[in-house]
Amino acid sequence: MSGMAQTHGEVLHDTPREPCPACGQNWLLSAFGRIQDRCGHCGYDPVAETGAPEGDSKSAATWLRNSSETILLGMPQLCLQGLSETWLLKQLGHQHWMMLASLAGQKAPSFIDGEGRPVYAAFCAISIQDGNFGSVRENDELIVRSRLRRVTQTQMLSLHRLLIDGRLIGQVEMVSVFVRRGQTGGNRSVSRFVVPGLPKPDPYRSQEDLPGQAAAVRAGRATQHLGFTFKDPSSTRIITIDPVPSQDFNGAGFLYFSSFISFVDRAEWLFARACAQTATTTRRDIFFSGNLDPGETLSVDLVAQRTSPPDHIGSAMKTLSHHCRLVRAGDGEPLAEVFTIRRVD
Repeated sequence: MSGMAQTHGEVLHDTPREPCPACGQNWLLSAFGRIQDRCGHCGYDPVAETGAPEGDSKSAATWLRNSSETILLGMPQLCLQGLSETWLLKQLGHQHWMMLASLAGQKAPSFIDGEGRPVYAAFCAISIQDGNFGSVRENDELIVRSRLRRVTQTQMLSLHRLLIDGRLIGQVEMVSVFVRRGQTGGNRSVSRFVVPGLPKPDPYRSQEDLPGQAAAVRAGRATQHLGFTFKDPSSTRIITIDPVPSQDFNGAGFLYFSSFISFVDRAEWLFARACAQTATTTRRDIFFSGNLDPGETLSVDLVAQRTSPPDHIGSAMKTLSHHCRLVRAGDGEPLAEVFTIRRVD
């Protein structure tokens, strides 16, 4: 994310977060790119063990911040097929960041660690749902209603509802983790960080919500997502990308999370051009696992795809669905798993 932070906190790179409730050993050491959400000693998993109370739902969560914003849409916010997804994610990422600052009592985001180094909020999972971006037109007024809650000591979740003329055109969930760079300063040296003074994490946890799904992906427990087999070993390299610092990286020096989506759309243009010409996103889930330094390259690999024609029973629209994997070229490490469902008009 763009922006730097300046509040002292606790680093979770070499320091255990708390004793494991199952075995009593120190647990939850973590680093960005291989974030560990279970005890390294006995394997205890807080997400697997902690579900929602009986009869509970997402409404049981404690939302700590709420905001509402109205945006007059013009060319910067639009693309050929309606609302620009990359602009939207940048805008919501900024809103997420500003709510974090508000929660910390800051007028502007300003977080640092005890040594004065910047602390950032890096996204580890994003979910776009119920998208109807193709219905958006110039001069529409987009209302964004956002709220924020804390799900772990380092993770925050925001939910954004998008409305035009009172109708929902989509909602977006974003999970971020507070991180800072290590002594080497590179994007592979990033580790988790605890920002002090924030309200306690919400006790509501579920394997079914986005933080729970992201934890399952990181731990290697996820088997399927949106109808795709998660660990499908086969894939086809579609495109190799050399990200441009002035276009694809943010002001903090990270490969910007919205660029990941742009890369997948470029790959889609190559493997499904006939559909991609009129495609708009109805659902997209992104699980991030790493980043790049400027000068490094990545590939977008197609793991699987399918198309569904309109029918007279269920869906009245044609859809293009695919699972893409972004891979760092230098060492073959996955950077993100991206699951997409697009409406094709």
